[in-house]
Amino acid sequence: MTKSEYIHKSHNVSVLLYHFVLPSKYRRVVFSVEVEKTLKEICIEIAKRYEINFLEIGSDKNHVHFLVQSVPMYSPTKIVTMIKSITAREIFKQHPEVKKQLWGGEFWSDGYFVNTVSKFGDEETITRYVRAQGTEKEYKVWYKAIQLMLF
Repeated sequence: MTKSEYIHKSHNVSVLLYHFVLPSKYRRVVFSVEVEKTLKEICIEIAKRYEINFLEIGSDKNHVHFLVQSVPMYSPTKIVTMIKSITAREIFKQHPEVKKQLWGGEFWSDGYFVNTVSKFGDEETITRYVRAQGTEKEYKVWYKAIQLMLF
């Protein structure tokens, strides 16, 4: 996969990283080597059509972890909805045996896990930075980092 990067738009610069965990329906063991390979190929196609960059994809038989970068106009829910609908349709099409295994006609469970991932530090680091606003020393260090990011 690829590495995250700054995404420059006309009015913003962003590095939005999300960790998603999507379980298969009924937590069935459906991610064989072939299905995982198909899933990754589908995600490559999704990345070409939408502003969703898959940095890592890892499956563990009944669920998949995604490390995804996207743009501010896509909410985490929108990203998950796109991933679930496109991958389910294509996996069922390419692996009819999986559709038989998941007799309900759905590939993914309704729920999911999402967590934001920071390129600049954990919650404690960002908390200290925000609290230190107006402090000359802290300001200079972060200002340089932000300037490098934007220009």
